Amino acid sequence: MPFHATCLTLLPEAFPGVLGVSIVGNGLRDGLWVLETVDIRSFGIGKHRNVDDTPSGGGAGMVMRADVAAAAIDSVERAGRPLIYLSPRGRPLTQARVRELAKGPGVILLCGRFEGLDERVIEGRGLEEVSLGDFVLAGGEVAALALLEACVRLLPGVAGNAESLTEESFETGLLEHPQYTRPQVWEDREIPAVLTSGDHAKIRAWRRNQAEELTKARRPDLYAASRNAPPVQGTRAKPRD
Repeated sequence: MPFHATCLTLLPEAFPGVLGVSIVGNGLRDGLWVLETVDIRSFGIGKHRNVDDTPSGGGAGMVMRADVAAAAIDSVERAGRPLIYLSPRGRPLTQARVRELAKGPGVILLCGRFEGLDERVIEGRGLEEVSLGDFVLAGGEVAALALLEACVRLLPGVAGNAESLTEESFETGLLEHPQYTRPQVWEDREIPAVLTSGDHAKIRAWRRNQAEELTKARRPDLYAASRNAPPVQGTRAKPRD
């Protein structure tokens, strides 16, 4: 069975969006993965299909109702798929979690709006809260698109060259090394000579060193974690500072 993604949203017209183009879109058209949307408003209450109400205890904005959200969730067959709520208070999405999701049967994503979702449905339906970072969006649709693209590009047959996925940022615990291509000289800046030397051992060593230096400067948290991680099979253990 292909990877099956279901997005519960008040804006079904936001999909597939960028998921319908490039290699991810090709994979969708080729049946390597499946995308469906569920319009939460179709489960709204009353004549006007209300999906939200004022927050209990007072405060600005509106909150998505538990009964409406639960009805939308319950309309979808879980089939062993994790149920994820895109939320700024969730655990940060990592490449490791993306790999786990990509290996599974798919995901069910709840895209919030307004001031949030009634806590009772989060607890009652066992929603996993996931965040893209320490910032707030108007809703969960953009986050859902990002999460799905991250997962789908890892599916077998989607990427044109699967080997290109193994040296990317986070795959080795480090940020990716700098990349270069033609022309050889651009605005008096030359491609590092080692990259055109033909010495593959030196190139690998240079790339590893560059990845470590970039990570150390930009993401010291990742760098520290990489120094404590066990060596990757087939490589030598890294010397410690």
